[in-house]
Amino acid sequence: MDPWLLVTIILGFAMAWAIGANDAANSMSTAVGAGAITPKQAVIIAGILEFTGAYFFGKSVTETIRKGILDPTKITDPNVLVYGSIAALLAATLWLLIATKFGMPVSTTHSIIGGIAGYGIVYAGTAIVNWGKMGQVVLSWILSPVIGGIMAYLIFKALTKSIFERKNPVRSARLWSPFWIGLAFVVIGTMFYIKVLHGKNLGTGVLMYGIPAGVAVFLITYLLIRLRFPISDPFIGVETIFRKAQVVTSGYVALAHGANDVANAIGPVAAVYAVATMGLTGMKVPVPRWILALGGLGIAVGVATYGYKVMETVGKKITELTNTRGFTIDFSAATVVLAASWLGLPVSTTHVVVGAVMGIGLARGVKAINRDIVRDIVISWFITVPVAGLISAAIFKILMMVG
Repeated sequence: MDPWLLVTIILGFAMAWAIGANDAANSMSTAVGAGAITPKQAVIIAGILEFTGAYFFGKSVTETIRKGILDPTKITDPNVLVYGSIAALLAATLWLLIATKFGMPVSTTHSIIGGIAGYGIVYAGTAIVNWGKMGQVVLSWILSPVIGGIMAYLIFKALTKSIFERKNPVRSARLWSPFWIGLAFVVIGTMFYIKVLHGKNLGTGVLMYGIPAGVAVFLITYLLIRLRFPISDPFIGVETIFRKAQVVTSGYVALAHGANDVANAIGPVAAVYAVATMGLTGMKVPVPRWILALGGLGIAVGVATYGYKVMETVGKKITELTNTRGFTIDFSAATVVLAASWLGLPVSTTHVVVGAVMGIGLARGVKAINRDIVRDIVISWFITVPVAGLISAAIFKILMMVG
């Protein structure tokens, strides 16, 4: 085996591990924070679903130059792609480890983009970077949390008014709880088609997956409330119902995350694999199944061994969560990411989730939010791309000198 390919495989696994520790932890953080599941259960559920998403639904073709950040026509030396991929992976992994150490939820996509831009600039100057794409990345720092926060605020207010503030909360809970849970599964079913099965037509996703899933879940929830959860105290009863739903919504987020973000770890591995086996590669590279498995396993191990730090920050330190609040966050995040995918807007799932948690806090008043934690998180977002870029640039420079 090519020694550089072996190094890249090891680094790809390390990057996947770091993704599991930081990014994948987001999927279960609200369920843990709201007490729907224990941290140990979260680790098991997230590990299995992240691996399943990565291995069975991970893209069979991964862009070698992530998100079109670099102009591939300016890279004529295969070694540049090899050394650059290694530098970007190592830089992104180191930054994710630093962020996770302090419990800061940062975007793994932005980390690898920063790493790629860093080595590109060292190799060919600023002209190699697609600054339009980089502008979209910067825009997503602002768009993602703001839209996520507004969506969560509005949904939580609507859910509260439709159940808790009615004259007969028990009757309202029996009717509206299935509606809100069913509506969430319309979004989740559609998201499954677009984000996991990589479907292109939103209408097909809604009609073939979203509405059938929503109607089925509405009917099941309605019957379960009648038969198994007779609501006497509306507050306790509603929270019990949403606790069950939240486990499923969090599980969906983990599955979709594995399917999509595994590319951040295995994209550079696939690029180096192609160079080692076929020479200089183009923009698209077929990804062997074992590389997908490697990424999925790395993410699962990362969640299990180090994911608790970010889970604690997002689930417990920003604001106090209940099951209805946690459900609202998952529902809002899924809705925003779906809409963004359809409109082609650049949003970060991590930033949307954190923004939604903040939105829930604001719905209860500014004092309900831990502003110190929020400030630290926002700072970590803004320094992700430049820090990963600087680390990558330094590593690439060293590799080109010794390589």
